[in-house]
Formats: sequence, C-alpha cells, structure tokens
Amino acid sequence: MEIYLVGGAVRDGRLGIPVKDRDWVVVGATPEAMKQKGFRQVGANFPVFLHPKTGEEYALARTERKQGRGYHGFTVYSAPDVTLEEDLKRRDLTINAMAEHEDGTLVDPFNGLADLEQKTLRHVSEAFAEDPLRILRTARFAARFHPLGFTICADTMALMREMISSGELEHLVPERVWQEVQRALHEKSPTVFFKVLHDLGALDILMPELANTERFEAGLQALQCISTQDSTTAQRFAALLSALPEPEASARATAMKSPNDCRDLARLLCLLTGWLSQYNGADLPPENVLDMFDQADLWRRPERFELLLATLTCTPQQQHVQPLKLAAESAQGVSPQALLKQGFKGKELGNAIRNERLARITQALAP
Repeated sequence: MEIYLVGGAVRDGRLGIPVKDRDWVVVGATPEAMKQKGFRQVGANFPVFLHPKTGEEYALARTERKQGRGYHGFTVYSAPDVTLEEDLKRRDLTINAMAEHEDGTLVDPFNGLADLEQKTLRHVSEAFAEDPLRILRTARFAARFHPLGFTICADTMALMREMISSGELEHLVPERVWQEVQRALHEKSPTVFFKVLHDLGALDILMPELANTERFEAGLQALQCISTQDSTTAQRFAALLSALPEPEASARATAMKSPNDCRDLARLLCLLTGWLSQYNGADLPPENVLDMFDQADLWRRPERFELLLATLTCTPQQQHVQPLKLAAESAQGVSPQALLKQGFKGKELGNAIRNERLARITQALAP
C-alpha cells in the first residue's frame, strides 16, 4: 500500500497558495485493508475513505471508462492493480495531475510542474473529452488563476470546441452547471469564466440570453464591479443578468435551478433597472417608487433591499441609488402602531400607512 497527496494541494503548495483541503490516493489497497486500518468508507460509486484521525479523504486509485453521454456516463474500476499514473491520467488538467509521495517526492508523469511554471492550463489526455463538466471546470480555473497570468492552451481550447460541437454540453444537468457557475462567481476573476465560455460558444447553450454582445458586456461590467465588494452569490448572479429584461432573467434563473435568493434578486434587479431606464435624467414619480418598494417587499425584507441597492450601484442606473435609499429610509419610518393609536383600523389603516409613506417619499425625492 502506497499513499500519495494529489490534486489541488500539490498544485497550490507549489504556487505558494495556502492549502485548504488535502486529498489522498491509495495505491495497492483494497477496501477491506483500509477498513482494517480504521478508515471509514463513504464512497458509493467508488471506494473513498475518511482517515480515522484527520477526517481527510483517501480514495483508492481508480480508472474511468466512458459509457454514455453527460457527466454520469462512466464506469469506474478500482482495484490494487490500478497504478498511480493510471489514476492521474483520468484527471482534467496537468496542473491537477501531480502527486506527492509521503516523503515529499513529486510524481509528475504529465509535466504539470512545467505547465505551472509556464502558467498554462492544459488537458492531461484525450479522456478530457469524455466529461463535458470539464469545460466549465477549466473555465473556472482560468478565472481563479487569471491574476497569476494563467491562460488556457490552444490545444485545450480546440478540444473543448469539439466537445461543444458534439452536443455534450446539452447533457449536463442544471444542478451541476449551477454548482460550477456558483463557484465561478466567487473566483478571483469571475468575468474570465464567462469570457472563456463565450469564446468557446458554450454560453450560447448554457445561458443563451447572454449571447447578445451588448447584454453580455453590460453583465460582465456589472459583475466585475460587484465582485470587488464583499458581495453575495445572489448579488453577483443578479449583476451578471442585470442587462436582461426581467422575464428573460427570471426564466434563466429558474432553468438553471438557482437558489431562491438568487432568482429573487435577479428578478428584482432586472425589474428595477428596466423601470429606472425610463427616468435617466428625470425625477422619479413618488407613486411609482412606492409601488416598487411594495413589489420589493421593502417593509418585510429590508436586508434584501439593501443588497438590491448595493447591486444597483454597479449598473448604468447607479445615479438613482441615493434618492431611492433616502426615500426608502424615510418611508420605513412610518409606524403602523402610531396610526393605530390615532384610531385607524382595517382598510383605513392600510390607506393611512400608504398615504404616510407616499408623503414621506415625495418629501425625500423633492429637489
């Protein structure tokens, strides 16, 4: 039995990046031998074990063979006769296909260290083409390492274009696509992820609403802006879709099976930007502002409204942020309890609350 540190930990250690998680590959072992040493098996499709003390993952060396379309179309083979090189060969990029022996010796059969030094993202073998999810993963690594000067090599770009032409992307389930998009939104240079997919023609399949160049560029500009702030996934996703008409943004967010907070913020931001675009250089009508506050549920979801305005600062309608903020703060000061004490109740109370909010919004928006 031989144990090797593999993947991201080896890569990041040589890049001088703090290592968060360590993954291990075990060569020459059986599940029974691992259990005898106190490891706990957790893998359903192939043997993965948790170390009894550290809790880190140890996977038996394995190979994969393509049997169908999409991400799940693989047959996995794991046995003591699988070599370390065979295990590394099934990985996506050469910089992720390095291993380190327990004594620190580097095992690098696919020249990943050279590609690290040359800042190149390159596929390990033609087996890369068997998994369409690797297109998104490669774009995500491009977004992560872009600040370090990494680029995708021409051969890998060509291979990914062939994969897209073959229709492989269409077999990815929305949940897996969203998982990669969500991760990409928080990489060092998230816009690079979408630029790579756009250049490959993958965005036409995954997010066709952004195929329009003007919308795409506006979305990237907003995403770049919001990514420099301490922003949430929902804010970054909403910024990306901010140039779309609300129906298209909502349909895409739903089709991607994004979480509710992402769908809601994207819908509200696109509604807001579409409405505000009518008033560039003009005063905002207080009645419409109040209706918008109602639609955004400002009264019960003030924290979400703050996120909405913060994201709006990254759109062409940013000049409206301060007036809306002042109007919202003023309208939120209306006290239903105070109006109850004045004798208002039922429908009259609702009208009184609305009238008072409208009066405060009108005053806040006054020149």
